[in-house]
Amino acid sequence: MWFAVFALFLTVLGAGWLTRLLPTARTTWMKPLLAFSGAYLFTLTVTHLLPEALQMLPGHEVGYFVLAGFFGQMVLEVFSQGVEHGHVHHHTEHAGRVPFLLLFSLVLHSFLEGSILIKTPAAGDVSQNFYAIVAGVALHHIPAAFALMAALLLRLGSFRRAVPYLLLFAVAGPAGIIVSNFVVLEQLLTGGLYAGLLGLVAGNFLHVSTTILFETSPDHSLNVRKMLATLAGLLLALAVDLV
Repeated sequence: MWFAVFALFLTVLGAGWLTRLLPTARTTWMKPLLAFSGAYLFTLTVTHLLPEALQMLPGHEVGYFVLAGFFGQMVLEVFSQGVEHGHVHHHTEHAGRVPFLLLFSLVLHSFLEGSILIKTPAAGDVSQNFYAIVAGVALHHIPAAFALMAALLLRLGSFRRAVPYLLLFAVAGPAGIIVSNFVVLEQLLTGGLYAGLLGLVAGNFLHVSTTILFETSPDHSLNVRKMLATLAGLLLALAVDLV
C-alpha cells in the first residue's frame, strides 16, 4: 500500500516537472495518453468498481451515489476548467493570482480517488485489483498535473512559486489512501459507506473517462494513434481479470 502512496505522489511531481522539459503550448503527445487512460479508467469502472459497489449495497441506492459523482464532477469541472483531462489553458487575464478554485476542485477529486484504494480483503475487487486501479489513477494524474503546472506557470510566472501548489495536488491522492486505510477504515466498511464511496468515485470516473474519450475525436474522424491507444487501454484493463 505504501508503494501506492509514493507512486501517486511521485507521478504528480514527475508530470509537473515535465513542464520544464516540454513546451506547454504543444500538447499533442498528451492525446494518445489521454485516450489510453480514459479507456483504462472506463473499463475498470464498469468491470470492477460498479459491480463491487452493487454487491456490497444491493438495490438502487448505489445508483444515487453514481449520479451524485457524475454530476458532481460536472460541477467541479466548472472550477477546474477541465484540467482533470489535460486541458491546458493559455489565457493570461488572471496573471499573478493563484487559481484556488481550480486547485480545490483538483485536490478534492484526487482525494476521493485515493480514498477508495483500500488494501484489505473486505474491499473485494478493489483490494484484489488494488495496483491495477492505482495505475489507472496515476495515468489519469499525468496530464492533469502537467495541465495544472502549465496554468500555474502562466499565472505565477515562476516554477519555484508554482511548486508548492503542485505539491498540494500531489499529496491529495496519497492522503485519501492514508485516511481510508488508517483513520476511518472500520467506519467505511460498515453500513454501506464504502459502497456509496465506490459509487461516488465511479460516477467521477465515468464523467472524466467519457469526456476524455469523446474529446479524443470531437469531429468523429478516425485517428489511428488515438484509436490504438484507446484499444490498448481497454485490453489492458480487461487483462486485469486474467492476472
